[in-house]
Amino acid sequence: QVQLVESGGGLVQPGGSLRLSCAASGIVFGIFPVAWYRQPPGKQREFVARISGGSNTNYEDSVKGRFTISRDNGKNAVYLQMNSLKPEDTGVYYCKIDSDWGKGTLVTVSS
Repeated sequence: QVQLVESGGGLVQPGGSLRLSCAASGIVFGIFPVAWYRQPPGKQREFVARISGGSNTNYEDSVKGRFTISRDNGKNAVYLQMNSLKPEDTGVYYCKIDSDWGKGTLVTVSS
């Protein structure tokens, strides 16, 4: 059974940084692409970033240059480094591998 557990969310001021982590178990982690999604308050879930098994990356336009996705296959983990955070980055951030989702971690950007 695949388990994905996100962590690292919290309250941060605009311009600040956070690093999210996603720990995976029950899956041959290294061969799968992994994606981060977020769901802003009152809105639908949206794509944020993706990293392939070979560590190729792509990003949603609004986070390019501010967010960096990376992975450590030895630790079955994926990270999302978020810099220069804006209030519109607020939401619950989810990790996704194949058809499995984690429960999410809340990021709030507010002064």
